[in-house]
Formats: sequence, structure tokens, C-alpha cells
Amino acid sequence: MLSIAISVLAAGAVAAGALTGETAPPVVGSAVAPTLIARVEPSATPTPPRSAPTGSPEPAVMPTFDRSARSLDDPASLWVVVDKTRPLNPTDYAPTDLVDVPVAHVWSPQLRREASDATVALFSAFEAETGLKLQSHSAYRSFAAQVMVYDADVAANGQAFADTSTARPGNSEHQTGLAIDISALPRICSLDACFGDTPQGQWLAGNAWRFGFLLRYPADKVAITGYGYEPWHFRYIGTELATEMHATGTATLEEFFGLPAAPGYH
Repeated sequence: MLSIAISVLAAGAVAAGALTGETAPPVVGSAVAPTLIARVEPSATPTPPRSAPTGSPEPAVMPTFDRSARSLDDPASLWVVVDKTRPLNPTDYAPTDLVDVPVAHVWSPQLRREASDATVALFSAFEAETGLKLQSHSAYRSFAAQVMVYDADVAANGQAFADTSTARPGNSEHQTGLAIDISALPRICSLDACFGDTPQGQWLAGNAWRFGFLLRYPADKVAITGYGYEPWHFRYIGTELATEMHATGTATLEEFFGLPAAPGYH
């Protein structure tokens, strides 16, 4: 009976071992052969999926404005800078592409062709947007014409005053064929600082850049430009430069291009 009981216990242990995955301990004095337990290999650890980069994308590189794209010295360049310290070279320069400007005027205006087309577009937009009218007061003036204008100002007001309001011959933007004096039609505050307070003057100050023009002599830049406030004097510089100056809030060519201020003649 004892051998039967031992056999039963041994069989039970084998069965229990099979259920638990453990090898049953040997039974002393038992003739039961040891039970073979299959070894289970651990499963390989799964490779985690590769996650997408979590860093922020690199910011797009915006192209910078090329301030050396055009000459500042060549009188035929749209970007030529003319002031009291930067005379035209040659001083009697005359543009080769002057055309009549087909807009209302006091004196028959001529400008370089690109500036003329821009003037027509500006006048048309102004009338469409405001219902008012503009006219050209003065545009291209030759070296000889500038001699007469400057001498008349000196004779009437003295040279010190004339140098704050009229460029000396060879130093005038009008001689480039890129500058125009604009007045209201009918005239209101023509060639006077109060023009800046008129609907015409205010629209021009806020919108001329859209057509490639720059209000050349602002009220707060006299120490840089050398001229008193002229809300009627606009210089054509092209839409590319005008847009960049507007976007950066730069009011004068001297400041934009890092040139010396020109409060007086050398």
C-alpha cells in the first residue's frame, strides 16, 4: 500500500509541475522516471516604432533686399541719390528717354518714360478712389532751367533761404527726370506746406509708394535732406524700392542706403 501511495504522490507532483511550468522535486525511493519539461525561450522584445521628429521645422529663409542692385551714383539709375553733397555727374546731365506726361498740368510736364507711366497710373487711381483731381505743377527741369529757378529764388529771398527751398543747378532731382511736383486741381495750397493737410496731400503721403514714388522731403527729416517740408515733391524710385522703404518705415534715401546726411553744401 505504501508503494502505491508513493506512486500516486509522484504522479500528482508530475501533474502539478506540468501545470506550473516547474520541475517536480524528486520523490525519494520512487521508481518514477524524472519528467522532462520543455524549455520556453523568452520572446524577443519588440522594436518600438520610429517616431517622427518632434522638433519645430526650420524657419523659411526670407530673401533680403539687395541694396546694391542699382547704382546710387549713375544719373541714369532709378536709385540715383541726389542731394546737397551728391551732385549729378556730369552736372549738366540730361535723360535720353524723356516723354510728355499725359496728365493735367500747370506747366507741360516731361519725365523719363517709366516715371511718366507711373504718374499716369497714380493720377488715375487717385481720381478713382477719391473722386478728386490732381495736376502736375512741375516735372523735369534742365540744368539751364534750374539756373533760372535758383537765381530767381536767390534774388527774391537771399541765398541762405534759397538753399533751403531750391536746389542749386546740378544738385536738383528735377534734373534727373524722376521728380514731380504735384498740386490739387483746382489749386489748393500749391507748393505750400499746407498741401500736406489737404485730401490730395494726405492721399499722396499714404499711397504714392504703391506706384513707386517717395515723398522726398518729409517734415521731420530736414536735418537729413537739407530741405524744408515739401508735401508736393515726389521722387520716382520704382515700386521695388518704394515698397521696401514703406515696409521698413524708412523715410529718406540717405537713411535707407546708409549715406551721410546732407543738411548743407560742401
